[in-house]
Amino acid sequence: QVQLVESGGGLVQAGGSLRLSCAASGRTFSSYAMAWFRQGPGREREFVAALDWSGGSTYYTDSVKGRFTISRDNAKNTMSLQMNSLKPEDTAVYYCAADFFLRTDARRWSHWGQGTQVTVSS
Repeated sequence: QVQLVESGGGLVQAGGSLRLSCAASGRTFSSYAMAWFRQGPGREREFVAALDWSGGSTYYTDSVKGRFTISRDNAKNTMSLQMNSLKPEDTAVYYCAADFFLRTDARRWSHWGQGTQVTVSS
């Protein structure tokens, strides 16, 4: 079992940067693939980025490639999402997720944080 807590959201102007963090409890963090999803107003939860248990393989949705970077530190039980060149369409609640298998379908992920709001003003 793993519990997840996100932090780092906030209000930023277009073109700015934010760094989201996800802190995990539990001794098996390094066994999990991890991911970031987001949910904008009136929209379904969508995949943003993910990485495998080692952090050696990373995946991004096309709209954030080249702007966002996902990483993890298994020694500290943390995962991060560095978001640069933010756009108003990045505005959403961002969630971190954990599961033994890495997939882009949100319904397949077992463990979720409570979410952190990211608002990008134009």
